[in-house]
Amino acid sequence: MAPKKQTVAARSGYPPVRAYLLGEDVAVLQAAAQPAATLAIQQICWVLAASLREQPGIIEVVPGMNNLSVRFDIRRYDPAQMLSALQQQWKTQSAAAETVSYTASAARLVQIPVQYGGNDGPDLELVAAHCGMSPAQVIAAHSEAEYRVYFLGFQPGFAYLGGLPAGLATPRRAEPRLSVPAGSVGIGGAQTGIYPAASPGGWQLIGRTATTLFDPARAEPSLLQSGDLVRFVPVTRGAADA
Repeated sequence: MAPKKQTVAARSGYPPVRAYLLGEDVAVLQAAAQPAATLAIQQICWVLAASLREQPGIIEVVPGMNNLSVRFDIRRYDPAQMLSALQQQWKTQSAAAETVSYTASAARLVQIPVQYGGNDGPDLELVAAHCGMSPAQVIAAHSEAEYRVYFLGFQPGFAYLGGLPAGLATPRRAEPRLSVPAGSVGIGGAQTGIYPAASPGGWQLIGRTATTLFDPARAEPSLLQSGDLVRFVPVTRGAADA
């Protein structure tokens, strides 16, 4: 019988975390009562992931939104003991996360060149109208902000970014596009992101980059990693002249 889900309170100021099994060799730590990604919780996930990757018998560690999935060698670890050990490490690392530097001076900064507007950003004017701005103001606000990669998901290399200026938040499209070109930069609600590959998508497209976000032939296939800082750099005035 699989162990029941367990919940433990983390360091004061952080929500409780629950631990459960996903199959027989994957344990999940999930921060409770968090409807969206927060930097404080993501930092705990990053610190704990780095620590776990150094431990023998840990096969893979994947940070998600307010959670961490850990694949382990079942010949080495008892599942129930793994859940208890992960809960204890969460408590320990929640304190370490407060002192580990993920500041702008220490984190890797990745600059992404973007062509805004026109065919590359067909929804730029819609976003501008929704936000009560001109297209040029949207471009300026979007490119002047600094973003943090919280985690990767949706498709290989797709980075969920925190830091979109509140004034640029725009609802997703009522009807998603059947195909969004690779490299498209979009806004969906209070988030912005880049589509690494062509796929259906409902975000409002404001620009496009020629940068390859995911390449399985590279030593590290995903260009962006959890904890990275991202800046978008306009490479053409695009709709700024409108």
